[in-house]
Amino acid sequence: MGKKGELIVGLDIGTTKICAIVGEVGAEGQIDVIGIGSHPSKGLRRGAVVNIEATVDSIRAAIEEAELMAGCEITTVYTGIANGHIKGFNSQGIVAVKDKEVKKADVDRVIDAAKAVAIPLDREVIHVLPQEFIIDDQGGIKEPLGMSGVRLEAKVHIVTGACSSAQNIIKCANKTGLNVADIVLQPLASAEAVLTDEEKELGVALIDIGGGTTDLALFSSGSVVHTAVIALGGNSLTSDIAIGLRTPAHEAERIKQRHGCCLTSMVDKDETIEVPSVGGRAPRVLSRQILCEILEPRVEEILQLVGREIERCGYQDLLAGGVVITGGATLLAGVGELAEEVLGLPVRRGAPRAIGGLVDVVKSPMYATGVGLVQYGSKHQGLRRFRARDENVYHKVRSRMREWLGEIF
Repeated sequence: MGKKGELIVGLDIGTTKICAIVGEVGAEGQIDVIGIGSHPSKGLRRGAVVNIEATVDSIRAAIEEAELMAGCEITTVYTGIANGHIKGFNSQGIVAVKDKEVKKADVDRVIDAAKAVAIPLDREVIHVLPQEFIIDDQGGIKEPLGMSGVRLEAKVHIVTGACSSAQNIIKCANKTGLNVADIVLQPLASAEAVLTDEEKELGVALIDIGGGTTDLALFSSGSVVHTAVIALGGNSLTSDIAIGLRTPAHEAERIKQRHGCCLTSMVDKDETIEVPSVGGRAPRVLSRQILCEILEPRVEEILQLVGREIERCGYQDLLAGGVVITGGATLLAGVGELAEEVLGLPVRRGAPRAIGGLVDVVKSPMYATGVGLVQYGSKHQGLRRFRARDENVYHKVRSRMREWLGEIF
C-alpha cells in the first residue's frame, strides 16, 4: 500500500486519448486526484502503437498538462495495455511445503510452478493473478501464509501479450523521460476503479468499451477468472457514421458525442441533426433516427461478441453481480439498455469510486482506466518490474541470483 503523501501516476495510453492522472495517497490509503492531463492520441490503432513519434508527442503533452495542474515533476508511471494480442488462460501448480508451514518462499515456488507453461517466444507474461490456494485439499484460501500443511496448490490466471506491444509502450514512455513502474492490463485497472468487493465476490463481468478495443474481465469469488480483448470499440462507431452519413471523421466523432444513441426506440421521429458534407458541399439536415440505425447494429455486434466470449468460457451462470460497463464509448445514450437486452443480465454504468480530490472531473467512465492505474499502483508498490530505463540483463540476473541464494541459505 502506498505511503501517505506519496504521488502515484497512471498513464492511460488509449487509441482515442492519452490521459495522465496524478494521485496522492491520503489518510487511510484513499487516493486524492490532484492533477489530470489529457491529449488526443495520434499514434495508436486498436490499442497498439503504430507511430512511435506521434505517440511520444501525445504522451509528452498529457504529462506536461498533468504536471502543471498537480505542481510536481512526473518521473514514474503505471501504464495500461490492451490490444487484440492479449490472451488470458487459467493454470495450476503444486509444490511440497518445506517446513509444514507455508512461508513466502513456498507461495513464490507454487506460483512459479503454475507459471511453468509453454508460451511462444514472441509472447510474454504480463500478469499472474492468484485465484485461490489449496492446502492439503482445503480450498478457497486467499492468503495461505502461516497455515500448516504438506502440499500447497495454486490456481492462477495468466495474462500474456505480444512482446513487441509491451516494448513499444515502454519505449514511448522512456522517450518522454518516464520510467514505467508496471504495465497493467486495462480491464484490471478499470476494475480497481469501478467495481465493488461485493460484486467481485458474487461474480461480475466488467466490459470496458474504449476507442480501439472492448476489454472484458470476469470475476468470481473475488478473483479474476477470465480476461479477453475484442478489437472493436468506439472508433468503429465513428467510422460507421463517417461512411454512412458521408461526413469527415472529426465531424462524425462530434455528431456521435452530441447526438448519438444506440436504441432507435429512444429517439423521436421528428428529431433532426445537421450533418456537414465533404468537399465543400452544403451541410444536410437528416433525421436523428438514421444516426441511430447506423449505431445500433454496431453496438449490438460488440455486445454479442462479448456475450459469446462469456458463453465460450462457461461463466455465464456465475455472474450474480451482473454486468458493469465502463469506458468512453459507454457515454453513448442507450448502451446500458441495449446491453441488458443482448446479454440478458442486469447492467450498470461504472464510474471511478472511492476517490477524493478532483472527483467532479474524473467521475466519468472515460477516466476509469486512468484512475484504476493509480489505485493499482498504490496497492502493488512493491511489485515493480520496470524500475529504471537503464536496467539491463546483467542487473536482472544478479538480483535473481541473490534471491536464489537467499532461499538456499
